[in-house]
Amino acid sequence: MRMTVFGAGGNAGRRVVTEALSRDHDVTAVVRDPAGYPDLPAVAGDAANPDDVARLTEGQDVAVLATRPAVGSEQDAAIVMKAVLAGIAPGVRLLVIGGSGSLVAPGGGLVIDSPEFPPSWLPIARASGEQFGVCRAETTVDWAYISPANEFEPGTRTGRYRLGRDDLLVGADGRSAISMEDFAIALVDEAERPRHRQTRFTVGY
Repeated sequence: MRMTVFGAGGNAGRRVVTEALSRDHDVTAVVRDPAGYPDLPAVAGDAANPDDVARLTEGQDVAVLATRPAVGSEQDAAIVMKAVLAGIAPGVRLLVIGGSGSLVAPGGGLVIDSPEFPPSWLPIARASGEQFGVCRAETTVDWAYISPANEFEPGTRTGRYRLGRDDLLVGADGRSAISMEDFAIALVDEAERPRHRQTRFTVGY
C-alpha cells in the first residue's frame, strides 16, 4: 500500500508512519522541513497548499491528515481540511485524525459541553468540530474522520483497541483513553481493510 502522511513529524503522525512502515507499506512522510527529520522518509510539503496535496497524493492509495494547528491558530484546522479535500488526487482514500469534542458523552450531549471538559482544550476542540463539519459536507472524496478517546498521548503499543461510532468510548476504569501507538494500529488497520466510508468512527480502550 502506498500512503502519504501529512503532519508526519508530529506525535500522532510519526506513530502512523512507524506503524505503516512496520507492515512494509510504502510511506511518504510530509513535513515542512525534511532536514529536521532524518529518521523519517520525509519530503517537503504543505497540507494547506492544494497543489502540494495533489502532487504528494498522486499515485497513492491512502492519505492521512495528521496535522495539528499551533496554539492561537486553531482556525487553521478547517482551512487545511478544505485544502486537502480540494487537492487530493482522484481515487485516493483520506483518513483524518480529528478530536473527541464532537463525540457524544456518556450522559448525553457533546463531550465539549461536559462540565469536566478542560477549558484549555476548548479552542482546539471547537476547531476540530469545524474540521469535522468540513468533512461531513464532502460527498466526492472517500474520507473517514477518526476521533481518538479523550486522553490521547504517546504511550505503549499494546495491540488492543475498541472501535465506536459517535459515542465516546470509556473503559471499565472510567477513563476515556487510547495511546497514540494503539491509535496508529487502528488507523492502519482501517487503511488496509476499509470499514468506514464518508463517516466518523472513534478509537479507545
